[in-house]
Amino acid sequence: MTRTEIKVETNGAHASITFSTPEDRVNALTPDLLHSFGAAIARIKADANVRATVIAAEGRVFLAGADIKAMTNYTAENAREYSTLGQDVLYSLASLPSITVAAINGPAMGGGMELALACDFRIAVKSAKLAFPEVTLGVIPGWGGINRLTKLIGPARAKKMYLSGLPVSAEAGLEFGLVDEIVNSAEDLGPRVMAFCKQFRRAAPTAVALAKQAARDLDEVTAFGDCFHTMECREGMAAFLEKRTATWMED
Repeated sequence: MTRTEIKVETNGAHASITFSTPEDRVNALTPDLLHSFGAAIARIKADANVRATVIAAEGRVFLAGADIKAMTNYTAENAREYSTLGQDVLYSLASLPSITVAAINGPAMGGGMELALACDFRIAVKSAKLAFPEVTLGVIPGWGGINRLTKLIGPARAKKMYLSGLPVSAEAGLEFGLVDEIVNSAEDLGPRVMAFCKQFRRAAPTAVALAKQAARDLDEVTAFGDCFHTMECREGMAAFLEKRTATWMED
C-alpha cells in the first residue's frame, strides 16, 4: 500500500506541513495519517518563532478526504472514534497561534475540505473543486466541517454544499468567501501563499493568537485583558506613541 508521508519544514517565521504521496496517488486521511498530522501540528505549536503555517500537498489532489475503504467495515462506535479523532486534530490545527493557510493545489473533498476550513485562510488554484460529497455515500461530514462552513459562508450556501454533495469551483468559492484568493496554476501557488503570509508580519504574534482565541471562544473580554499580560502590548503602544515601528521578534 502506498503510504502518504507528512513533511514538516520550518524556516524562521514560516512553517509548512506537506502531504506527499508517491506514484501520483491521492492523499486519504486515515487514522494513522491523522495522528501523524496531529504530531506535526504539535511540533509547529512548540516553535515560538513560527508566525505563519502553510498546509500543502504534492500531486494532483489537495486531500481526498477520509479513508472510505476502511470505513466500509466500521461500526457506529468505530465511526464515532474516527470522528472524534478528526475533530480533535483539526481543532488543534485551528488552535495554532500562528496564521494558517491552506494551499489548495487541486480537489479538496470531504475531510480534505474540512481540513482546509480549519485553516484561517484558503488560497486555491483556479481549477480546484471543493466539495462535501459525504451525503452521496450515505454519511455526513464528521470533523467539524458543517459548523465551520456554516460560520464561514452562511447557512444557506453551506446547506447547499453539504446536503447536495455538489462541488463548488474555486472561482465560485472566491465570490462568497469560501476561498480567499485564487491563482492560475500550482506553480503560482507557493509564491502567492508566501506573499500572502507576509502581510501579517506587522501584527504582534501573541495578539494574533489571542484574536484567534477570541473568535473560537466568542470571548473578546478575556482575550483583550490577557493582551495586557504581554510585553508585546507595551511595545506596540509605546511604538505608536513614539511614532516608530514596533519590534516583535526576528522574522
